[in-house]
Amino acid sequence: MPMRNLLFYLATVLIWGSTWIGIKLQLGSVAPIVSVAYRFLLAALILLAWCRIRRLPMRFSLRDHGFIFLQGVLLFGCNYLLFYIAELYIASGLAAVIFSTIVVMNILNGALFLKTPIDSRVVIGAALGLAGIVLVFHHEIAAFSLADEGFRGALICVVATLFASLGNIVSARNQMNSLPIIQTNAFGMGYGALVMVLAALATSTPFTFDPSPAYVGSLVYLALFGSVIAFGCYLSLIGSIGADRAAYSTLLFPIVALTISTIWEDYRWSIVAAAGVGLILLGNLFILQRRRLPVRKG
Repeated sequence: MPMRNLLFYLATVLIWGSTWIGIKLQLGSVAPIVSVAYRFLLAALILLAWCRIRRLPMRFSLRDHGFIFLQGVLLFGCNYLLFYIAELYIASGLAAVIFSTIVVMNILNGALFLKTPIDSRVVIGAALGLAGIVLVFHHEIAAFSLADEGFRGALICVVATLFASLGNIVSARNQMNSLPIIQTNAFGMGYGALVMVLAALATSTPFTFDPSPAYVGSLVYLALFGSVIAFGCYLSLIGSIGADRAAYSTLLFPIVALTISTIWEDYRWSIVAAAGVGLILLGNLFILQRRRLPVRKG
């Protein structure tokens, strides 16, 4: 792999793997819905400024804006709001592990909405991933209760991942209709932030701001690195090495997140939890591998 691609790959893994602890630092005096609005408003402004500097075309039809709006609400609104809420109950690393199942959801949702064919690898990979989640959260599952915070956080993460997957499907639809990624992300992040602002107003959520270095620093990091640069690196990888190979980064950043969670949040590993993480990553890896075609001789 050329050095440029290797740097982009490492940047994607390290940035997205570390954004989970950044989200944790956002929780506190500012309501999650307001923090999400701040993050994507800042990210949208950065991307819109970049589009203007590069003089990228920004005119789209009303129908196109409708699908960009849907992408923004799912991918940059509801998805992140639920993850911010979930991290009130569970460690950030565990949230990242659950999010890694988006590979399974993307394939299933792609088959449902985009008519993408699936094979037995999807069924086997999904089974491995679900078995891994059961192992990671075996304590919460054994002590099943709707009032249990661990189970509640895990369930919220699953729903958040589903929203993210649906947002990816809408994004794939937009790209199939020749909508440029950078501009759609710029508008989509703006729409996501706008919906969060309206939802906060509708629920009388106060728009407070935490001027502490931890909050401001994590906000800038999440907006600039997590929402702008990481996506730029990832999209560059797709163009240079292909979407299938670039997607392997999603298998690695949960490990980065759990490592950081071990240091920052005193997350304690167990043999069962480690085996669960291994099954989740193995299941996703199994799904991402292409079926090898037989080579004809003669």
